[in-house]
Amino acid sequence: MSNPVSVTASTAPADEAPPYRWRWAALFVILAAEVMDLLDAVVTNIAAPTMRADLGGTGATIQWLGAAYTLSMAVGLITGGRLGDILGRKRMFLIGALGFTVGSLLCAVAQSPEMLIGSRVIQGLFGAVMLPQGLGMIKEMFPPKEMQTAFGLFGPIMGLSAVGGPILAGWLVGADYFGTGWRMIFLVNLPLGLAAVIAGLRFLPESRSPHPLKLDLPGVILASLGGFLVIYPLVQGREHDWPAWTFVMLAASAVVFAAFGWFESRKSRWGGDPLIVPSLFHKRAFTGGLLTGTVFFSGMAGFILVFNLYTQMGLGYSALKAGLAMVPWSAGMIVGFGMAQAVQKFGRKVLLTGTLIMTVGVLGVLLTLDMNGMRVTPWQLTPALVVCGIGMGLLMAPFFDIVLAGVEQHETGSASGTLTAVQQLGNALGVALLGTVFFDLLGGVPTGASFEDAMKTTLWVVTGMLVLTFVVAFLLPKHAREPEEAPAPA
Repeated sequence: MSNPVSVTASTAPADEAPPYRWRWAALFVILAAEVMDLLDAVVTNIAAPTMRADLGGTGATIQWLGAAYTLSMAVGLITGGRLGDILGRKRMFLIGALGFTVGSLLCAVAQSPEMLIGSRVIQGLFGAVMLPQGLGMIKEMFPPKEMQTAFGLFGPIMGLSAVGGPILAGWLVGADYFGTGWRMIFLVNLPLGLAAVIAGLRFLPESRSPHPLKLDLPGVILASLGGFLVIYPLVQGREHDWPAWTFVMLAASAVVFAAFGWFESRKSRWGGDPLIVPSLFHKRAFTGGLLTGTVFFSGMAGFILVFNLYTQMGLGYSALKAGLAMVPWSAGMIVGFGMAQAVQKFGRKVLLTGTLIMTVGVLGVLLTLDMNGMRVTPWQLTPALVVCGIGMGLLMAPFFDIVLAGVEQHETGSASGTLTAVQQLGNALGVALLGTVFFDLLGGVPTGASFEDAMKTTLWVVTGMLVLTFVVAFLLPKHAREPEEAPAPA
């Protein structure tokens, strides 16, 4: 069905978005897609032990359920936005939403760990095609005076998803509707995805860039291979007692990433369209942001996975109880985001303060476990988890703005896409790394004592990663936007 108004990048002046009367309906279609992604990024952490009990598999299976999704999304995000620029954002959004829905269906009917992991890859790849299109369409649909309101809706949606995701997952697993068990966490995506496709056909505007960049397929292949060569040996190495091939793969990843950097530089010098603009790596703020983001997001993704495994497999919590145990973290994060808005003028100091507060929260979790042992309750964990969440909100709120502060206008698109991809890659790396630490410490026949020791050791590793985050964050500029210099006297 055609739209009443066709919106393209070339139909409006640079400083004014064209009128589009369906823009608020289109915005809620885009937000529905965001909700599907946010929910699927968290629900498997809650349902993973139940999935493994049903389908079989090992500790590596649990790690791959998260890592496969985030790694494939990290790779896909780098090119997803360009596909929309070239082929049309509405078209790619619809293809992404439909593919994500099909991937969800395949997850729901999976009969083996391998099929479930493969279906998670499909979800991640199509999610990476779907998500970047929404931002481009919002910028074209809304005039400047309404754009801030439109983007402002993302915060509450993310907050509600962060709070509601674990609860929804635990409830659906425990309720076992129609005997579906954990499969219902993926089946709920079917009506959401189909509704997004149908509403998207009706309400989303036609949109594409008048001067799109070309795809850099060799760059995509090199980036994908490099990421795989890091994640695979970290996940599988433990189960094979760290044979020589795991270290060969890790060494090969460094070679592949070096080849990627060389290829991107050469492509830029020859006037091509590199996947990542090489000049970005000459900016201390950007490289510092990549280091900060990689360390931080790795630590957080790994911690959340291990905490959910500990509460269910170690403490014997039900899936719903484990989901409810994470609510204080999510609620604290919303509070932290709100606090950050009031003190945003302090720039990097807000981020550093958030890191320190989060470190105190993680040490608080460690102290709580030390005091209560395997009898610890969600209520006893609540204060420390709230502190963790507040710190995370304070850290994340200014992060992207600060990192992009020194980026030139023509580098913004590449920088934003790279930062988002690094966030996903960090998530995959954290699941692989901290999951491996946790399962390695559990040993072959886990006991209550081994679960407690494994969790405490993992918390010390997370604390170390937060301290490293604090240190490398000093590479970032002090403010998201430096004050403009006063004009020189005549």
